[in-house]
Amino acid sequence: MKKRTAVVTGASSGIGREIAKILSDKGFDLVLCARREDKLEELKSMLKTNTEIVTADLSEKNQCFKLYEKTRNKNIAVLINCAGFGGFGQFSETDLEKELEMIDVNIKSLHILTKLYLKDFVQKDKGYILNVSSSAGLMPAGPYMSAYYATKAYVTSLTTAIAQELKNNDSNVYIGALCPGPVDTEFNDVAGVKFGMKSISAKECADYGIKMMFQRKTLIVPSITMKASVISQRFLPRGLMASITGEIQKRKEIVINKN
Repeated sequence: MKKRTAVVTGASSGIGREIAKILSDKGFDLVLCARREDKLEELKSMLKTNTEIVTADLSEKNQCFKLYEKTRNKNIAVLINCAGFGGFGQFSETDLEKELEMIDVNIKSLHILTKLYLKDFVQKDKGYILNVSSSAGLMPAGPYMSAYYATKAYVTSLTTAIAQELKNNDSNVYIGALCPGPVDTEFNDVAGVKFGMKSISAKECADYGIKMMFQRKTLIVPSITMKASVISQRFLPRGLMASITGEIQKRKEIVINKN
């Protein structure tokens, strides 16, 4: 019998990297996908199980399909959609090309991979998909990070809807969304911000996310502080929450040194 394999995108750093370590410790063979081959090779050398590297830029649609084709004949049991990035600034001033790339990575690649692997999982009636979203995906809007918040709202909405469809069909397939607040990763440098709230570590986020995935929780929000924030915003008008979020975003400091 083939050993169970997990596919992890965005595995070169941060949450994806830590999730790969956890799944390897649990005995899963791995397929790691990201753009930076050197980082993937470094991670591979640390893992206990068989690991294959697929270097790909998932902003390119054809590379999403290539990843799937390279892995479809393996015994894929888990898909972790972790590839993604953000950006900061007023929408009228932010870079359009960067935002379109963000949409391609955060939305399009996740949508494609979720659909392709989900079809296989449904046919087998087993499998786990964890889409790494953000607490931003649970908020009404995010002024000064408007495109990023919108992409993560898509991820959370899509994941929740699919989860309900699977439940309605009495399927044993799981899908869930990991929705952390600030996490100490390279995200800050790419987005060009420093978060005002205290960050949790990528390892802490990954540990909690995988634990809740195997407990089959649909919306996974690490840290008590962020859970309280998400719950409290449900009782406030949408416009007021957008205003509050905007004030919080404006207090973020632009990172001068992005290296």
